[in-house]
Amino acid sequence: MEIKIGIRSVHRELIVETDLSAEQVEEAIRNALSADRGGVFAITDVKGRRVVVPTASLGFVEIGEDESRPVGFGGTL
Repeated sequence: MEIKIGIRSVHRELIVETDLSAEQVEEAIRNALSADRGGVFAITDVKGRRVVVPTASLGFVEIGEDESRPVGFGGTL
């Protein structure tokens, strides 16, 4: 699943591919935002890298589709 993270005062968003479901990502965001001041939103991508963003800097988080779309050329007849 693709997640786009907007950071305040930064013109480009972070794009993270993760194996988590949309519900798991949303829960992680809710937990990070409900924490006391100084909380962080952390997520691990498909390659095992960890992205950590302070919640005070979050502009938005866009959660992509759960399903992966097939990639390729040609169709089945």
